[in-house]
Amino acid sequence: MDRKKLFALQPHELHKELLDKYLEYCKSATLKKREKRDIDVIQENHKFIWDEDDEVLTWEQKLAKKYYDKLFKEYCICDLSLYKKSQVAMRWQTEGELISGKGQFICGNKICDEKTHLRTWEVNFSYMEHYKKKNTLVKLRLCMDCSNKLNYKHKKKEIKRQVSKSKKVKSKYFDKKQEKSDNQPTTSVQIETPETSKLASEDNVWSEQLQIEDEKPREDDFENYLEQLLF
Repeated sequence: MDRKKLFALQPHELHKELLDKYLEYCKSATLKKREKRDIDVIQENHKFIWDEDDEVLTWEQKLAKKYYDKLFKEYCICDLSLYKKSQVAMRWQTEGELISGKGQFICGNKICDEKTHLRTWEVNFSYMEHYKKKNTLVKLRLCMDCSNKLNYKHKKKEIKRQVSKSKKVKSKYFDKKQEKSDNQPTTSVQIETPETSKLASEDNVWSEQLQIEDEKPREDDFENYLEQLLF
């Protein structure tokens, strides 16, 4: 009803018309509020990083924080559809993605399922959150093709596995030992006969006796020397 018709109404009719309009507006606003889904509340109150000192006061904030606590924050899942504009979207892994290996053993690009030749990248993720500019370091596991998209204009830092110093020393030791063994001359094999076996056993007896005598302590030799002088 337009303004002219409202002014033409009697006071009682005008009051009734305005009251109906007000109740209709309140009912519509209440329905809209009830129709808001949990995901809408989470998106409105979402934070990529929740600090320990962040206040969680309203039920909307509590719902968003509860969702955040269920995410896994070792690796990110990314959207590279706008990589030519240097715009990359990031989010944390969900539980299902962690179990399936998506983002760690499967390429972290949300539309890529490549499992081979994955590389780990450290990215300084800059983003706007509640009208504030923020940034944090995140890790991405991407295949070769998606790695090229990530580094389309600016080269990111690649994280490579480093071999520990002890392993390097051990590796060098085994290399030298292997080289020494390779340089050793080869020995011929002699077929054992009864005669050679007998000679070998006699040689072993004499060598064992010689070894026993060599192993006598010096104190025994000194005592024998004293006995020869006294008697």
